[in-house]
Amino acid sequence: MTTKRIMSADEIRRALTRISHEIIEWNQGTEGLVLVGLRTRGAPLARRLAALIEEFEGKPVPAGELDITLYRDDVALRGPLPLGATDIPVDISERRIVLVDDVLYTGRTVRAALDALIDYGRPQVIRLVVLIDRGHRELPIRADFVGKNVPTSHEEDVVVHLEEVDGADEVLLSR
Repeated sequence: MTTKRIMSADEIRRALTRISHEIIEWNQGTEGLVLVGLRTRGAPLARRLAALIEEFEGKPVPAGELDITLYRDDVALRGPLPLGATDIPVDISERRIVLVDDVLYTGRTVRAALDALIDYGRPQVIRLVVLIDRGHRELPIRADFVGKNVPTSHEEDVVVHLEEVDGADEVLLSR
């Protein structure tokens, strides 16, 4: 197996800085904005984006964490998974939600996240941020804000490492 680094810590930082500016522009500020990261690596990315937006705008933005375990459609294939915590610090009804994940692949994780999120309220709008979009969609889902597009084959894996979870920031492509 060969592994190639496709994003360094600096490249991740720059991508998140760009995305935070894009979110501010799209939302026209911070009013009504809530960031919700998918466990495991989407949650720290959401917190980083919230911190950057606060740094640029001078106003805090709520950031939460969503566990989608019970909404996955692959339980029969993978077997039972441990449940994690969902922590969304505000009511999401009529808010502008930015859903954050590390990698977008088939779209099935995002579909599960949308189902889970709707159980917590009826947002005004939901937008999707991903650090990496690797293609190969099985569902009609696309990201609104993308750190990097990385065309891959089905035999390749994209592995995101984040300081908060793995001790370092980098994105690897394994073949």
